[in-house]
Amino acid sequence: MIRLISCFCLLIAVTGCTGLPKGITPVVQFEVDNYLGKWYEIARLDHSYERGLDNVSAEYSLKGDGGVVVKNRGFNIEKQAWEEATGKAYFKDDAQTGHLKVSFFGPFYGSYVIFELDKADYQYAFVSGNNRKSLWFLSRTALVSDELYRKFISQADSLGFDTSALIRVDQSRNQ
Repeated sequence: MIRLISCFCLLIAVTGCTGLPKGITPVVQFEVDNYLGKWYEIARLDHSYERGLDNVSAEYSLKGDGGVVVKNRGFNIEKQAWEEATGKAYFKDDAQTGHLKVSFFGPFYGSYVIFELDKADYQYAFVSGNNRKSLWFLSRTALVSDELYRKFISQADSLGFDTSALIRVDQSRNQ
């Protein structure tokens, strides 16, 4: 009985991390082929697995099983060295909805919710996790206009993210 309860709690914990934050809707008519390639992290909310990194980028490519390879790279300021992590992502519902589950640590997945996307030519994306503690602004270019950055702040504010805690990522090594 204890083993069954433990398995049930683990299942809830793992699947709970791949849900949607209340009030945030993933983009639809998503085209993964247009999303593939390199993205630069313009801003993020702090979290332990990227703490102390600047010049962060992500590169997405297709996996043979219908998933997406996620290769994150950043410069560790303290160690003065580049660090990389490779993970995998799969669509949560269907391939036309910008809601994926991503894993860098074995069977444990977290939400990757694309809630704003430049659908004309996929030049920027606003992404959250399963709650309002995870937020990223990604761009195809290492630098963005002040106007686009203000749009990100405005939209994140309106959705209840703590934009005062945002880290503007230094991309000087990627220019």
